[in-house]
Parts: sequence; C-alpha cells; structure tokens
Amino acid sequence: MQKQQSWDHQQVLAVRNSASFRESPKEDREEEEGARSALIAFRAKEEQIERKKIEVREKVHAQLGRVEEETKRLAEIREELEALADPMRKDVAGLRKRIDAVNKELKPLGYSCQRKEREYREAVEAFNERNKEKSQLIAKLMELVSESERLRMKKLEELSKHIDSLH
Repeated sequence: MQKQQSWDHQQVLAVRNSASFRESPKEDREEEEGARSALIAFRAKEEQIERKKIEVREKVHAQLGRVEEETKRLAEIREELEALADPMRKDVAGLRKRIDAVNKELKPLGYSCQRKEREYREAVEAFNERNKEKSQLIAKLMELVSESERLRMKKLEELSKHIDSLH
C-alpha cells in the first residue's frame, strides 16, 4: 500500500510539474485533485482486475482438480468394466499362446508325416510289385516243376515199357 501511495505521489508531482506553466494555484489544486481521482480510479480498476484474475485462477485450479478426480474415477470404472467384460481374459490369452506354440510344432510334424506317408505308399507299392513278381515266378516254377515231373513220368513209363519189352 505504501508503495502505491509513493507511486501516486510521484504521479501527482509529475502532473504538477507538467502543469507548472499555469499561474493559478487553484487550477493546480483542481488539476492535482483530478489527477488523484483518476489515479485512484485507475488503481481501483487495477485492483479489481487483479482480484478477478485471482478468482479466475482459483476457479481454474478447482476445475482442474475436479477433472483429475473424474479422470481417475473413469479409469477405475473402465478397468472394472474390462474385468467384467472378460474375467477369463488372462486364461484365454495364455491358452491362445499355448495353442500358437503347439501349432508351430505341428507344422513340421505334419510335413514329416506327409513325407513318411508318401515313403510308405512308395514302399507298399514296391512291396506289392515284388510280391506280384514273386507270385509270377512261383507260378512259372510250378509250371516248370509240373512239366519236369510230367516229362520224368513219361520217361519213366518209357523206360518201364522198354524194360518190360526186354523181359
């Protein structure tokens, strides 16, 4: 307050010095009073503006505090909603990871299985071909043995007839 009065006094002196060309002390006094009233009005306006600034700042801080509280409450509510929406989310996520891991292991096993199935089919086909060839060879052998027996029997009969004819 003293600072303000000192400043007001300096302003009044400055106005008085600028008005020193007037000759009447009454005019000086009136002018000084006018300057003082203008300064008082100006100071009152400045104080009013300062009070308004403080009031607005306090309102903004209060509003920011309420906004922060509401933000925290909304975050808590969102977490609760997420928990309600999917209470088994962690279990589901864990199972999905395990399924992905097993699926990665299954791919090479599937390729291996397909390769071995193909090898198996090829081996069965080769076995069947060899078995067929064996059956054909056995059939041919049977034919040859039969033919040989028939021929031997024929020879034996001929020899038997020949021996009988010699006696």
